[in-house]
Amino acid sequence: MIPCLFNLGTGEVIIIVVVILLLFGAKRIPELARSVGKGINSFKQGMNEVTTEINKPADDSSKSTSTSADKEVDGK
Repeated sequence: MIPCLFNLGTGEVIIIVVVILLLFGAKRIPELARSVGKGINSFKQGMNEVTTEINKPADDSSKSTSTSADKEVDGK
């Protein structure tokens, strides 16, 4: 028995799979899965870039603070 997925029974899951097969055909399903995988991968890369950009100014501000402190030491 298939465990409940979104509170659906085995019969409902089988009907959904059959409808998907009828709509897209057996040849198109791997292509759709590949496209979904590429989309998820692209989304993850975008999230990593955003995280890097968010953390980058924090790193730059700490460097600029240390360089301004170095300038004050050199100026004395």
